Amino acid sequence: MNRRCLLASLPAALAATSFAAATNPKIRVAVIGHTGRGNYGHGLDTMWIKIPTVEIVAVADADAAGLAAAQKKLSVAKGFADYLAMLAEIKPDIVAIGPRHVDQHRDMLLAAIKAGAKGIYIEKPFCRSLQEVDEVIAAADKAGTRIAIAHRNRYHPVLPVIAKLIKEDAIGRVLELRGRGKEDARGGSLDLWVLGSHIFNLACVFGGAPKSCVATVLQDGKPITKTDVKDGDEGIGALAGNEVHARFEMTNGIPLFFDSVQNAGDKQAGFGLQIIGTKGIIDFRIDKEPFAHLLAGSPFDPAFKEPRHWQPITTAGIGLPEPIVDLGKQLSTHETAGLDLIAAIRDNRAPLCDAVQGREIIEMISSVFESHRLGSQRVTFPLQTRVNPLTLL
Repeated sequence: MNRRCLLASLPAALAATSFAAATNPKIRVAVIGHTGRGNYGHGLDTMWIKIPTVEIVAVADADAAGLAAAQKKLSVAKGFADYLAMLAEIKPDIVAIGPRHVDQHRDMLLAAIKAGAKGIYIEKPFCRSLQEVDEVIAAADKAGTRIAIAHRNRYHPVLPVIAKLIKEDAIGRVLELRGRGKEDARGGSLDLWVLGSHIFNLACVFGGAPKSCVATVLQDGKPITKTDVKDGDEGIGALAGNEVHARFEMTNGIPLFFDSVQNAGDKQAGFGLQIIGTKGIIDFRIDKEPFAHLLAGSPFDPAFKEPRHWQPITTAGIGLPEPIVDLGKQLSTHETAGLDLIAAIRDNRAPLCDAVQGREIIEMISSVFESHRLGSQRVTFPLQTRVNPLTLL
C-alpha cells in the first residue's frame, strides 16, 4: 500500500478552488465532444458547471445538431465544428475530451497538448494501444501538460481509509484480488476494455503495478484465432472474444484475477473488485455508494460460529454514516476529479489518476491479448509489443 496516490484525499482536491486566483479570475475550459461518435462521455461536459472557479469558454462537436444542443446545455456562445480550430483560437487552460470512442483520443490529446493546455481530462479508455499512449505521454511530459483519466472511482476518499484498515489487519493477510466486469452483452473482450479498465485501476491502488500476466481469450468456448478478430465497438480497433480469463502478478506479491463471460453477469452484483484476506473480504461495487463493504471472518470457514453480514465502509470508518454530504454525487459527476486536476496543475503534481496510470491500464488490457497470442504464455511488463496484439495473430 505504498502508492503515492493513497496519500491524497477529498479535502486536498477541494483546495483547488484557489487555483489561478492571482492571475485569472476563471480557469478557461474548452470541451470536445462528438455526437454519435462517443458523445460527451459520462458528463465530461457538464462537470465543469459545478466548479465555481471554472468558465466553459467553447465547445467543439463535428455533428451540427449535437453542437447546437451542447452550446445550449452549457450556455456557451462559441461553438466549433472542428476542435482543431477551437483549440487554435481559444487556447484554453483545460481541455475536456469527452468522446467514448477511443480511436479519436490520440489525435485529440496531441492537439490539446500542442495548443498549450495546462491540463486535460479525458474519458476512458485512455488510448487504443501502448504505441499511442507512449506518444501522448512523451508529448505531455515535454510540454508540462497534466493529463487525468476519468476513472472516477479512483478519486474516492474512502480508499486511504481502506488502505489503513488493511494495514491494521482488518482482513488479515491479503491473499488475492478478484475482479469481474459487468458481463452483460459486452462480456469478454469489450467488457475488458471499457469496464475492466476501472477494475484494473482500482486493483493497482492496492496491489501495486502489474509485473506479469497469463491469460486465455475464448469465443463461444474456443480459443480465439485470427478469423475471430473484427473491428470492435467504441473505436477500440481489433477485438475478439466473448470470454476472458486472466491472472496478474502484482508488485506487492498479491495475484489479481480478472474474468468476464458474456451474459453471465447480475445487474445487482456484477462489476466489482474484492480484496480477499484470511480474516475477511473487502468488496468494491464500481460507481455505487457506499463504495465499499467489509465481511469480517474467514471466507474459507463455512461453520463460522457467529452471524456475519456486510458492513459499509465510509470515510468515517466501518459501519459509520458517511460524513461527506453528497459524496456519491460529487464523484459521479466528476466534480471531485475536476477539482483534483485543477489542484494538480496548481501544485505541479500528478493527478490522482494520471497518464502513467492510464498507460498501466492499457498495458494490462494489452497483456491479456499478448499472452493469449503467445499460447497463454506468461508475459512480463513492460510489454515488448506496443501495438494491439490482435493485429499480430
